[in-house]
Amino acid sequence: MSRKIQLRDLCHSRTGDKGDSVTLSLIAYDPGHYDLIRQAVTAESVQAYFGSMMTGTVDRYEMPNIGALNFVLYQALGGGCSKSLRRDIHGKALSGVFLDMEIEVPDDLKRPVYPAQLV
Repeated sequence: MSRKIQLRDLCHSRTGDKGDSVTLSLIAYDPGHYDLIRQAVTAESVQAYFGSMMTGTVDRYEMPNIGALNFVLYQALGGGCSKSLRRDIHGKALSGVFLDMEIEVPDDLKRPVYPAQLV
């Protein structure tokens, strides 16, 4: 059996802009979840998730040593910060949007324990 959860339950994210492209990273809270995230979050699924918000392609780069994935979304900022009419011209809010993406996980998946929960 499986269930859906949001990426924010397993990862945090960073973002940055390079012209009309945005980079989005996913960093696993628990390195043991990296393979699950790597299998579930593909360049194709990210492109489908962001849909018409972008007009270019998506590249994915794997960083297993730090339990992270980095995505480059091309033509995703409406021309870049000097041309865009969007409110978020640098794409900073996209990391929050990205973390809303849902993925299938096994029913018995244990969520990471955050340091504040250990007290």
